[in-house]
Amino acid sequence: MIFFDNASTTKCTESSVEIVKEYLTEKFYNPSALYHESIEVKKGLESVRNVILKRLRGDGKIIFTAGGTESDNIALLGCKKQKGGRIIVSANEHAAVYATAQELKQRGYDVVFAPVDNYGKVIISEFEKLVTPQVTLASIIHVNNETGAINDIQSLSKIVKKVAPKALFHSDGVQAFGKVEVNLRQMGVDMYSMSAHKIGAPKGCGALFIAKGVSVNPIVFGGGQEGGLRSSTENVGAIMAFGKAVEERYTCLAETQAKISQIRAYIKQNLSSIEGIQFLSADDSSPYILSFSTPKVRGEVMQHALERRGILVGTGSACASNKATSRIAEALSLKGKYIDGVTRLSFFIYNTLDEAEVFVKEYLAVYKELSKYGA
Repeated sequence: MIFFDNASTTKCTESSVEIVKEYLTEKFYNPSALYHESIEVKKGLESVRNVILKRLRGDGKIIFTAGGTESDNIALLGCKKQKGGRIIVSANEHAAVYATAQELKQRGYDVVFAPVDNYGKVIISEFEKLVTPQVTLASIIHVNNETGAINDIQSLSKIVKKVAPKALFHSDGVQAFGKVEVNLRQMGVDMYSMSAHKIGAPKGCGALFIAKGVSVNPIVFGGGQEGGLRSSTENVGAIMAFGKAVEERYTCLAETQAKISQIRAYIKQNLSSIEGIQFLSADDSSPYILSFSTPKVRGEVMQHALERRGILVGTGSACASNKATSRIAEALSLKGKYIDGVTRLSFFIYNTLDEAEVFVKEYLAVYKELSKYGA
C-alpha cells in the first residue's frame, strides 16, 4: 500500500508505539496524583513542554490538548478579546478555525476573511486593507493544509500590531510544526496550535503555545489540569510520544525536507504533461503537500480508482471530506470542472522515490482511461 495522504494523518513511528505501550502498561499513573510514581510521570510531561518550547523558540507556555482542533478552539474562544471587535482569518483556514470564527461572528464579533491567491497564500496587500484599530484577534494558518502554502506570518503579525497594538495573533501550525522551521519570537505569534498525529505520534493529542503575558480563559472545566486551562487527565502516553516525535523530526529536518522535495518534484514534473492540469501548490510551498486539479477527471473518482490499485491519496482536508462545500475551491478561484477535479498528495518520512515512480505510472494509466469519459 502506498500512502500519499499524510496531511490527514501519519503512521505512528515505532518509537511512538513503544512509548505509548510503556505508559499504558508500566508508567500508567495519573500525573495529578501525589505519590512518587505519578510525580515522575508529571516530570515527563514537563520535559515534553520544554522540548516543544525549544523547537518553537518562543517565550511562553505549552498546554496539552486533545488535538489541533481543540487547540484552535481554546485559542480563538478563550483568549481575551474586545467585545464586538474585529477578527481576521484567512479565507482558506482549516475548518477548526473557520467554524470557530463563524461561531464568534454569531456572538457579535466583526469577523472578516482575508483573500488568498491561487496557491492559497494570504495576499498581504488585501490583508492590510482589513486591519483597523478595532482588530482584536487575527488567526492565519502557517502552512495551509490543502495546498501547502506557507504564509508570511511575521509580516502579517507586524501589520496587525502596528495598527492595533493590543490585538492578539494566532496561527494554526498543525501542518508546519515538525516539518518546517518555526521561530515564534521572530514571527510575533501570541498563540500557536500543534497536533501530534501529523508527525508520527498518536491521534488525540495536541498542544497550544501561549506567549508570556497573554491571558486565555478555559473553555473546558473540571479538575484544573494544565494550569486550569484544559481540565481532563492528560493523555500521557501520546504526549510522551509527541515529544519523541518532535525531537526526531527536528533532528533530521533538513534531510527529510530534501528527500520529500525530491519526491514532490518528481511527481510534479511527470504529471505536467497532462493537458489542462492546474497545480495548486506553488514551488515555494511546503514540500510535504502537492495539490493539483484536472478538468476531465473528478478527484473523488480518481481517489477510488487509485485505491483499487493500492494507492491512497486525498481530495482535500479529511476533516471536511464528507461535507458538500466549495469554500476552499472558491478561495483558490477555481472555476468549472476544476472545482471537483482536485487531488491532494501529502508525504511523510516513510515515502520513497520508488513509490513516487509507481504512483506516476498508475496515475497516468488511470487518467488516460478515465479522461475518455470526462468529469
